Amino acid sequence: MSNRVEIFEAGPRDGLQNEKRMISAAEKIALIDLLSQAGFRRIEVASFVSPKWVPQMADGAEVLAGMTRVRGVSYAALTPNLRGYEGARAAKVDEVSVFASASEGFSRANLNATIAESLERFGPVLKAAKDDGIPVRGYVSCVTDCPFDGPVPPGDVARVVGWLRGAGCYEVSLGDTIGQGTPETVDAMLDAALNEWDAAHLAGHFHDTNGRALENVDAALARGLRVFDACVGGLGGCPYAPGAAGNVATEAVLAHVEGLGFQTGLDAGVIADAAQMARGMRPH
Repeated sequence: MSNRVEIFEAGPRDGLQNEKRMISAAEKIALIDLLSQAGFRRIEVASFVSPKWVPQMADGAEVLAGMTRVRGVSYAALTPNLRGYEGARAAKVDEVSVFASASEGFSRANLNATIAESLERFGPVLKAAKDDGIPVRGYVSCVTDCPFDGPVPPGDVARVVGWLRGAGCYEVSLGDTIGQGTPETVDAMLDAALNEWDAAHLAGHFHDTNGRALENVDAALARGLRVFDACVGGLGGCPYAPGAAGNVATEAVLAHVEGLGFQTGLDAGVIADAAQMARGMRPH
């Protein structure tokens, strides 16, 4: 197993999307430009969704036009439908992501569609991205627990992973959206998901609602996962998941995995500065 762990930095998108104060494009650009100096291979910087639903992300094109791109960094954006994908492509993103839920209750609340309907909607996005040569990453929400349906059967997660793999995603990120997962439920979920795809194509995305995100990282590491999503400064939460606290902090994951002997290639000093900047964006 590899002794290298990659942290996928999602702060500028997943971290900021739920903040109450409207954060200016200039502030977002400053955070992205700082993060670009930290050694990340991938940074999620925008979301091309309807501004009616996520007003904080309405300036994605402006942010992508204003930021300074660093060679070797892939800048990603979330694209729930073809219109969003076309906006992201016009803004010259390097990769896009689509998101599905493993639970019907969350799918209806978040996407206003059943799981099957939501997956069907991604078809045109995945086809267009393939035609354009743009990589697509998949997200699965509520992989252990749902705020509406309760515990999520691992087999339901595996089915969505299998669909996303078959549809052409290069990687699938498994999200404990409300942070209720435990090492035991994460392990059971991964046991099922790994029947659909190997660990090299799966990532962990843990929220720290109950302070167990790092334990869940350990459970995923034991199963062979080596990519973890995190948000600098521990920003975030989900606008459609009542009670969801912030994502696990990038600086916490970095310190934790390096303490275990893994290499990340990241600059802890730059990340500490970015975490301070990110926390400063929150109203005090």
